[in-house]
Amino acid sequence: MPHSLLFLEEIVISLLTVAVVVGLLSRRLRMPYTLGLVLVGLALAIFAEVTVHITGELILGVLVPPLIFEAAFHLRWDDLKRDLGLIMSLAVVGVLVATVVTAAVVHYGLGMPITVALLFGALVAATDPVAVVALFRSLGAPKRLQVLLEGESLFNDGTAIVIFNLLLGVALTGQYSVSQGVMDFLRVAGGGFLVGVLLGALVASVIARVDDYLLETALTTVLAYGAFLVAEQLHVSGVLAVVAAGLLAGNLGPRSMSPTSRIVAVNFWEFAAFLANSFIFLLIGLQIRPHVLLNNGYTVLWAVLAILAARAISVYSLAWVGKGVPWAWRHVLYWGGLRGAVSLALALGLPESLGGAREQIQIMAFGVVLFTLLVEGGSMPWVLRRLGIGAPDAAKMEFEKRHARAVAARAGFEYLRRAFRQGVISAHTWEMLQPLLEQRNQRLQQAVHEILAQRPELQMEEFRKARLETLRAQRAALHDLFQAGVISEHILSELTTEIDRALNEPLPAWPGMLLRRVPDAPPIRHLMMAVIQERHPEAVAEALARLGVPVVPVLSSGGFLKRPNVTLLIGVPEGQVEEVVAALRKTCRHRVEFVTKTVGGLFPLPQPRPVKVGGATVFLFDLDDYLEF
Repeated sequence: MPHSLLFLEEIVISLLTVAVVVGLLSRRLRMPYTLGLVLVGLALAIFAEVTVHITGELILGVLVPPLIFEAAFHLRWDDLKRDLGLIMSLAVVGVLVATVVTAAVVHYGLGMPITVALLFGALVAATDPVAVVALFRSLGAPKRLQVLLEGESLFNDGTAIVIFNLLLGVALTGQYSVSQGVMDFLRVAGGGFLVGVLLGALVASVIARVDDYLLETALTTVLAYGAFLVAEQLHVSGVLAVVAAGLLAGNLGPRSMSPTSRIVAVNFWEFAAFLANSFIFLLIGLQIRPHVLLNNGYTVLWAVLAILAARAISVYSLAWVGKGVPWAWRHVLYWGGLRGAVSLALALGLPESLGGAREQIQIMAFGVVLFTLLVEGGSMPWVLRRLGIGAPDAAKMEFEKRHARAVAARAGFEYLRRAFRQGVISAHTWEMLQPLLEQRNQRLQQAVHEILAQRPELQMEEFRKARLETLRAQRAALHDLFQAGVISEHILSELTTEIDRALNEPLPAWPGMLLRRVPDAPPIRHLMMAVIQERHPEAVAEALARLGVPVVPVLSSGGFLKRPNVTLLIGVPEGQVEEVVAALRKTCRHRVEFVTKTVGGLFPLPQPRPVKVGGATVFLFDLDDYLEF
């Protein structure tokens, strides 16, 4: 037994070491991290002849829950419900369509029995949240497009597993009842979601009564695995239970968490997802045998054609359900239908009683997984660039280049200054070089200032980075004081909590304006006060920065179901009232109330009134003069 544990430890540490090396190489080579893991796994299986025997239970029960929980935990309900109709259409109707179309293609193309073809169709019908989430986060795709893909992959994963298990029973027994199948689907899927909701609400209520970041993080871990285990024991969908639990914990739990607990929980789940991600994609590469796929190339080709046709029909026939989904995004939804850990786990879990059909389905499934990860996943950066989605910002890249040149020149200047003081460079040489270097530094700094004036949102980003670095430095200084015995643990905890609260504030709390105006900007003629729901200020501030308007943030609370919010004091330039209001309407998800002055002069502040959560209430005042210090 001890030897087995040591061997298991060796495997885990070896895989983690490989994952770290692949991560470093992926950053340098600018390639998707998950793609690199699969390629390394394939190389180890081919050249090093490394063999790791895994089961479907290991993937679904150990590695998939933390990945699904982490993705659901970070998925905001406000973002999800905007496209919930399209997401659920793809997750339910789309899975059924993909199952039937895939089955029809392999049935007529390969002569596969219809029950076995349907089983294979369900096995590969759903996009895999593990593959999709990891890929699109790394590529920096637009937020809404990420939500569409992540939401679909989270829900259709559970749907596909339920349909797969129902069709597996049909393939083994040869008996099927449509009405009974519908009832079983509703029971398993609905039951799993209900288990997740109940457990998520229970854990969220416990977290609200606990003020210990270690216990709160431990509770989220218990919830992620506990939801899966409880649901499986009740013979309902464990995956959908984890999805529901993650959504509830991520949208309710953080409200009652302290700032420190929130930071620790988020960091913990990011690390847990990184570990599970690394192991899953390495294991996929280790499990697939390319020579077996090549020997069955004709069969694999039909399987790939089937899933491509099925994905096209399900996406393009259902995309109309979404509001304003661009055609370019539909192409990305189609090509982003990656398969990964879940399809692999279902294939490995096929019972021996299926006979020869088991091996054929596994080969086809492995071929589909390898094709989607290598071909679709590997080409996704090119596809996004080709479609103009997530393309690099030319102005931002120019700013980074100018900023880097200025910093490098300044570093060179400081190095020569130290060399002069140490006597390495003579006074005569330094007196000749100093004015030349200072003039060059000034020119480079001026180039940086020019591009910041042209793109005010870049200045906002600089403010944000500077603020975060300042707060992190303060946190590190407090720990140094505690280590030196200058402050007690109680004071350390109190002051660290203050800094963590500042790190969690939705807008930088710098005194004064977030944006300095250029000298030739239009005069400020109005003061606008906008009360913004807590999740929207960052997007609002960036939109206003693009218009070049100054903003002062004030943290506030009340209204919005007593939730925290931010009051923005906005200096509106002459002739830009409608532009500012349009920016607010676009970035605040639900509704903006726009109140202007009455005929008799400035309106009195109204009594508080209920507004829909997620919107903003806006007041406008005329200004006689505006001074900026």
